[in-house]
Amino acid sequence: MTEPPEQKENPAQLATVLREKAREIGFELFGIAPAVPPGGFGPLQDWLKKGFAGEMSYIPRREEAYSHPQFVLEGVRSVVLVGLNYFDREATNTTAEEKTQPGGRVAKYATGTRDYHDVLKKKLKSLAGVLHEARPGCRTRGIVDTAPLLERDFARLAGLGWFGKNTMLISKREGSFFFLGALLTNVELPADEPHHTEHCGSCTACLEACPTDAFPEPYVLDSTRCISYLTIELRDQPVQTELRSGMGDWLFGCDICQDVCPWNRKAPQTTVEEFRSD
Repeated sequence: MTEPPEQKENPAQLATVLREKAREIGFELFGIAPAVPPGGFGPLQDWLKKGFAGEMSYIPRREEAYSHPQFVLEGVRSVVLVGLNYFDREATNTTAEEKTQPGGRVAKYATGTRDYHDVLKKKLKSLAGVLHEARPGCRTRGIVDTAPLLERDFARLAGLGWFGKNTMLISKREGSFFFLGALLTNVELPADEPHHTEHCGSCTACLEACPTDAFPEPYVLDSTRCISYLTIELRDQPVQTELRSGMGDWLFGCDICQDVCPWNRKAPQTTVEEFRSD
């Protein structure tokens, strides 16, 4: 295992500098979690056994790697989590009747002018620069949903929010329309307080609104029935007849379970120009 770089500065001070830099480059959410086995690994295994991953074979193929972030970065000590708001009011069309433009609907995260992976990776690289300057020789790796890392688990552990009944991570301040990014490092940083509570109460709006009944129970998503899966992940197979009517006019992704969430009623407008629709 790679040894961490020599600690030449106060880790708490370094964490503060990181937080300030994250805010400077546009991240609305920031938190630090320890590099530990994620609590969601067991539920992930159960989820896979039920076949809810469908055609997403890359998930079971990398199953063991999800058990610890060390499989993503050897010697990792800390996981820095950030959130970047992508909510664009101009892209909001909750129902077909409310549509203002012809054609099918596209999920808000994909209506911008640039791939969100590229936007977040650039910002994470800038954030990593703080660590490399303070700890020459340290190791970092920026992650934007392409590595076997349970980002939501670490985001909750870092205090960013709680899991909604639609499985989305929800923040009191930002709602759920934000991208998660992770910066793994072998620099040990003080962890933030985990988010211990959840604030969905008795609300089941997201579960009731899903037109394809993709939630067999609260906090569990059957991807094989999710419109996002059907329009993006399904490969070389026709959509089940029983699900076609529920798909409506969605062409790419789906926002229904987020659009009806009360925590998104006052979702702030994104400040990232690349995330705004043309």
